[in-house]
Amino acid sequence: MEASQSLAFIPNLGWPEIVVILVVFILLFGAKKLPELARGVGKAMKEFKKATSNIEDDIRTAMDEEPETETRKPIDTKESVEPKEKTPSSS
Repeated sequence: MEASQSLAFIPNLGWPEIVVILVVFILLFGAKKLPELARGVGKAMKEFKKATSNIEDDIRTAMDEEPETETRKPIDTKESVEPKEKTPSSS
């Protein structure tokens, strides 16, 4: 079997096997339920693609934005942190 005629995720699946799977689905779910199932799967795939594209767009915009430069304060040394000694005042 050529690679162009097989499905990418199931390479050894031919047309007879696909027909058998479809018949089993019809027997299990009934002919009336299959369109509802297909509609639900289609909506789920649409929502998944939408969410995926939104996340990709967020990542792209975050990568395109320049990071904000923070103004750094000088680090206080031990001498500047310690309180200065107070001289006793005479009252």
